[in-house]
Amino acid sequence: MNIDRQRQTERVVITFGTFDVFHIGHLNILQRAKALGDRLVVGVSSDALNLRKKQRAPIYSQTERLAIVGNMKPVDEVFLEESLEAKAAYLQQYQAHVLVMGDDWLGRFDHLRACCEVVYLPRTPSISTTSIIEVVRSVSGGQGD
Repeated sequence: MNIDRQRQTERVVITFGTFDVFHIGHLNILQRAKALGDRLVVGVSSDALNLRKKQRAPIYSQTERLAIVGNMKPVDEVFLEESLEAKAAYLQQYQAHVLVMGDDWLGRFDHLRACCEVVYLPRTPSISTTSIIEVVRSVSGGQGD
């Protein structure tokens, strides 16, 4: 089967995130998302988008986060997500069959069900990038390296 024909029959799953200070919760969602299809595409939030949505710059640059996520075994392709409002365009561009989001976004992307299946996966309990950053800052006295 040629590659173009194979891609047409693949079930494409797409997910999005900042993926800063990579941790087990990130790995869990990537593995669980990949299990829902044949090909996993990941949109990594740009530095500017992260600043807008979280009011803080990521610890790792978008270039570093793209490299980290892109080299994870479950991930087939990564791209830079520049806008939360462009999700439908990203779904169309990557011909996604399934959109996977963490359940902290529950209901926020239901309007995209016209484009593809929308699945909200439970977050890994007791872990978040924000809490890791807060612990590191408290241990270091609030100072960077």
